[in-house]
Amino acid sequence: MVRGRPRDAGVEARVLEAAMAEMRAGGYDGLSVDRVADRAGVAKTTLYRRWPSKAELVIAMITGLRAAVPFEPSGDPRRDLTELVTGIATTLSAVPTTLIADLAAAAAREPRVGESVRALWGERHAAVTAIIGRAQADGLVPGHASPAVLVDQLVGPLYYRLLVTGEPIDSAYVRELVHSTLGPDPEKS
Repeated sequence: MVRGRPRDAGVEARVLEAAMAEMRAGGYDGLSVDRVADRAGVAKTTLYRRWPSKAELVIAMITGLRAAVPFEPSGDPRRDLTELVTGIATTLSAVPTTLIADLAAAAAREPRVGESVRALWGERHAAVTAIIGRAQADGLVPGHASPAVLVDQLVGPLYYRLLVTGEPIDSAYVRELVHSTLGPDPEKS
């Protein structure tokens, strides 16, 4: 027998939206779970039942950002990598740079956040590394290249542009990243 009221499906969305707004306003250090509850219009106990700490709430926000980048491999490594990098670039471009910087800093300073982020992205990294391994088997990527390093070379520049240079992360840049990693598209040669 289930006790209590059923969960309101909209609570999670409202809380995560409120948490994003709080992060934008004050960064990780200024994030107040109490203010998030007030902004989302939920009781503090509701929020704490789902996210027992500020770190858990931030992990949920990062999980939401990752979920915004779907990844369904098609079997065509070039297309798969282009779609993945495009999805990451689109998500990064839609979120304020300060929020990405604060989330990265929280992952670096807060061990629990860092461990969760690494586990969350580790799963995706392994799937992308496998695609690059298939690209190597198909002769699209030199066999001596490390698939894990190639994944870093595809995704790292997005964060570099976002956080360091401020240059745009547009579709032309994404195509150039994939081209630099996989070489020219044989179908367009």
